[in-house]
Amino acid sequence: MIFFKFSYHLCGFIIVTALSYSGLVLADIVPAQQAGELKNRFRIDHLVDSMTLIVQRQFGSGAVIIVLPDGSKLFSKRHPDNVVWIDGLSGDIITINDPLPGPWQLIGHVVEGSIIKKVSELGIWVEELPQPLYQGERLKVTAHLLADKQRLRMPGLDYLFNWTAKFTSGHQAGDENFTAGTRVVGTYKDNGEGLDERPDDGVFTSTITLNHPWGQYHLSVKADNDVFEREVTYPFVLSPMPIDIAVIEPDDPLHEPWTLLIQAKLDHVVLNETYLDLELVGPAGLQLPLVIRGLSEAETELTLPKVTDFGSYRIKGTAVSTLVSGREVVLTLPEHFFNLIEPPVPPPSAEELAAVAAKKAAIEEKKAKEQAVFWIITVNISLLFFGSLALLIWRKYSNLKEALAATQLRLEREKLAQEDTSVELDEIDLTMPEDE
Repeated sequence: MIFFKFSYHLCGFIIVTALSYSGLVLADIVPAQQAGELKNRFRIDHLVDSMTLIVQRQFGSGAVIIVLPDGSKLFSKRHPDNVVWIDGLSGDIITINDPLPGPWQLIGHVVEGSIIKKVSELGIWVEELPQPLYQGERLKVTAHLLADKQRLRMPGLDYLFNWTAKFTSGHQAGDENFTAGTRVVGTYKDNGEGLDERPDDGVFTSTITLNHPWGQYHLSVKADNDVFEREVTYPFVLSPMPIDIAVIEPDDPLHEPWTLLIQAKLDHVVLNETYLDLELVGPAGLQLPLVIRGLSEAETELTLPKVTDFGSYRIKGTAVSTLVSGREVVLTLPEHFFNLIEPPVPPPSAEELAAVAAKKAAIEEKKAKEQAVFWIITVNISLLFFGSLALLIWRKYSNLKEALAATQLRLEREKLAQEDTSVELDEIDLTMPEDE
């Protein structure tokens, strides 16, 4: 069995580990104070069967280069099959089986102050879920990477490991989650976001959702990458929400306000330390806060502000309470909806129907008269227009005909005049008289 080894240091890391199958045999390790002078050199002896290197680099820099004792080099994208290499934004994780004995060297943008140090076995620690645990609870739980049973802290670890949290149903008859199976419910991050307090402090914080059916479960948390995998499993029970709300419809929704019934379980929460921060959201941008500071009874009725706009309304919010065990919780309550519906219009009476029919008939009659007048005027105007146009054309035609006749008569007269002149000329005797 091969164990993966890590080291821990507050400043930075170059971690070298080795293990033989027959027993734990650590390689010769350069003392921490000499690592900088020797430019990240270390020695592997002939008894080592496998070793893992974890190298912290300057963020965003390229992967380191490993120089073997024979002068050959290993690269993140070019290496033999006995090497498994993970390179991230902040470092490298490299596992080498049957490493070549002798002096080794790392070349790259290694973080200043990094050391080489012997370590022991790697593991993970996962905080167990508190009990009792309730649906809708906002939960903060943490996990660590362990080296030498100490929390491993190294900037950029968040980029080198994948954390996955799963819920697996216990398949207990009667539980709401009896047929739920296995669900991925979140992850763990060390990036200073969400519920995580500080980035790169080695504390991975969960973002687990608890909006699941109640019942018995197993929590499985796995941290892995291509060269490393660890998983921890814990049983737990997810209990029904200890605070519930229900919307009560009034007898006359148009004139009476709606009511909110708040129910709290006395054997789970402390009433006078239970606070509700709710909001009524409705049409036309309605947003009304509803705040309850401490409950006095297990069942409390809250009269909602009167609503008048027709449409859909919803109530959302959170409950902050102290459990009888003393643990303080924040619960996201399920949203509740109700609708203010406009009442249907009653059917009209016979008198109203008759009045509507008479009014409609009068409108139709008036419309028919207007259309008749329109067409009469249109036809008369059309007749007048076309009559005037025909008269104008007839007069033009008559004038043209008269002009043609006059022209023809004038031409004929001119022709006759020419013929008369010719006859007169023919009758003239142009011979000279004889002398007597």
